[in-house]
Amino acid sequence: QGQLVESGGGLVQPGGSMRLSCAHSRSILSTFIGSDRAWYRQAPGKQRELVAVIKNTGAINYADSVKGRFTISRDNTKKTVYLQMNDLKPEDTGVYYCYKKDPNDREYWGQGLQVTVPS
Repeated sequence: QGQLVESGGGLVQPGGSMRLSCAHSRSILSTFIGSDRAWYRQAPGKQRELVAVIKNTGAINYADSVKGRFTISRDNTKKTVYLQMNDLKPEDTGVYYCYKKDPNDREYWGQGLQVTVPS
């Protein structure tokens, strides 16, 4: 029931855009709605960092480095969370992970997606 399926990622030129998706089709709708969802990323040689979070309340927060460029959203009917990334920069390169904390505080991670923005 905890499986998160990510899609998107790849190579994009600086200034380009990309959308990441994280589906949780095996979740019941009430669990999906009641969960906090987020995207993290890990650049080579660095610790994993929070990129964006959308709480079950609808509250949203972003890392300072992506504010104004990235947008996190959720589609409850599709039980999917998105990360729209615009004006991508080389420093956005890394492995992006979908994260979920359900109403019982259980945590789940996606398998990770490589995003590469060449310099």
